[in-house]
Amino acid sequence: MRVITGIYKGRHFEVPRTFKARPTTDFAKENLFNVLNGYIDFDAAPAALDLFAGTGSITLELLSRGCGRVVSVERDPQHFKFIQHVVETLGDRNCVPLRADVFRYLGQCREQFDFIFADPPYALERLTTLPDLILGRQLLKPDGLFVLEHGQKDVFTSHPCFVEHRAYGSVNFSFFRAREKAGE
Repeated sequence: MRVITGIYKGRHFEVPRTFKARPTTDFAKENLFNVLNGYIDFDAAPAALDLFAGTGSITLELLSRGCGRVVSVERDPQHFKFIQHVVETLGDRNCVPLRADVFRYLGQCREQFDFIFADPPYALERLTTLPDLILGRQLLKPDGLFVLEHGQKDVFTSHPCFVEHRAYGSVNFSFFRAREKAGE
């Protein structure tokens, strides 16, 4: 796993072969962040949430690009320890790795974020509930962005908060923004 750009550009971290996580490919990750540059001002040190963090690849890109705070949520103990180790190796104090179930965490979260990224297992039964759960709990700050990585079978274009869809091979990203409430 490598960091594509930012202060940690070019850093490599060996992901153990025993990992069950499917890291976002470098090709998809690079294209995703090219698109995100049009939505997010990373120089403004946004707050980000990385759900189903897996190897921590997206967390590291967010930290490398200047996010002021990144909460990285991963349930698997081995994956969580790996993320902790990488963050400690970098000495980056802007990351808060949490070992937790994503759905339980979302149900208790009281914080708002500029950017939320979720990369659940593509076969996760509750995957399609994530946009409503995140947007319904108002976890995004005004003008915040939620990106969901998913497989080809899931389509979110009819969701009222859907903004755009990008596909890079078998990797799909759907982008969502909170709708303004009437009268705002």
